[in-house]
Amino acid sequence: MPVLETMAVPSSRLAKALHGLAAGGQLGEVVVVSTCQRTEIYAVARRYHPAVADIRTFMSDWSGRPLEAFSPHLYEYHDEMAVSHLFKVAAGLDSAVLGEGEILGQLGDAWDAAREEGTAGPVLSGLFRHAAEVGKRVRSETAISRGTTSLSQAAVALARAELGSLTGRTILVIGAGEMGEAMAQALAGNLGDGRLLVANRTASRAEELAARCGGRPIAWSELTRGVESADVVLASTGSPEVLLQSALVEEVMAVRPDRPLLVVDIAVPRDVDPDVSRIDGVRLFDMDDLSTFVSRGMEARRREVPAAQAIVAAEVARYGDLVAERQVAPLVTALHERAEEIRQNELERFARRLGDLDDAQRRAVEALTRGIVAKLLHDPTVTLKSSVGSPSGDQLASALRQLFDI
Repeated sequence: MPVLETMAVPSSRLAKALHGLAAGGQLGEVVVVSTCQRTEIYAVARRYHPAVADIRTFMSDWSGRPLEAFSPHLYEYHDEMAVSHLFKVAAGLDSAVLGEGEILGQLGDAWDAAREEGTAGPVLSGLFRHAAEVGKRVRSETAISRGTTSLSQAAVALARAELGSLTGRTILVIGAGEMGEAMAQALAGNLGDGRLLVANRTASRAEELAARCGGRPIAWSELTRGVESADVVLASTGSPEVLLQSALVEEVMAVRPDRPLLVVDIAVPRDVDPDVSRIDGVRLFDMDDLSTFVSRGMEARRREVPAAQAIVAAEVARYGDLVAERQVAPLVTALHERAEEIRQNELERFARRLGDLDDAQRRAVEALTRGIVAKLLHDPTVTLKSSVGSPSGDQLASALRQLFDI
């Protein structure tokens, strides 16, 4: 967790990160995915090793840590392995909560941000579009998303499991972003005579979320008072700094020594000081605890993993075919255009000899010459398309370029 926290890219700084990566000159396209579980950089490399060096330098500068401090935690994929990894992420196979659906929205947001900043081009846009299709297909064709499959739902479930019930409790949700909203929605209507409080730096967002979920907004300046009145605090904001310091929570507990406080912090970086766990009467759970919690009772979803993996493997192969087809399409087009150019030139060369033909005869000549060209190009075109992505396909493509000067 500490390493991941230093690598986190909050939405407020995402544009800076994208442009910082693109500025190195070795990355043609860039998308940054930063969630509570991962910070991943997807890029189109102009030259592989210099591009990797640029990314590592960026991560060191961004985190303020030397490379050797975090390099053991890095993973690096390229080509088909990179595609496979992204598709697994989209499918929920690489999540703390197996099959969770929130990652699809997070991938979409990362892609949207990169497009807005001009760092996502046709390659990554095509890849992320396909990844979204994979995620949806896995969830529709398998039962991997059945039950509690989001971090927000899991956070609420963890609080309920620890307390036995949330009915009659006062729950404070800190953060009105995607995760905070999902937690508030999971709580809506399930508190009985309890209360739902929503706090957010932007007051209007807290008010809107509270209104939708039957809760009450509290001003950011009243956050301490909100914690003081709460039985449970669920925190998930994009703040780069700790919001609930140990000293603050200690002061809160001093005025309510007989009322325990349960805190679930699923923010990365953390919203809650880890030292809060040492305060009497406070139970603090973070992402590591949540991962342990959701690993229980997941056997049914685990049984769906092989089917999900099979879908991912099939989609990786399909994506590779689509990319190869797109790469060979211009060559096929150029081949047909070259043949048509030759046909037209020959017809013009024999224009005088064909001058006495009537319209019907001209149409017959046109159809005849077009048919001859089409038949001659049919087998080379089919063979080229069927061999895309293979060494023989590369050789055929090279030969066609040389033979037809295209």
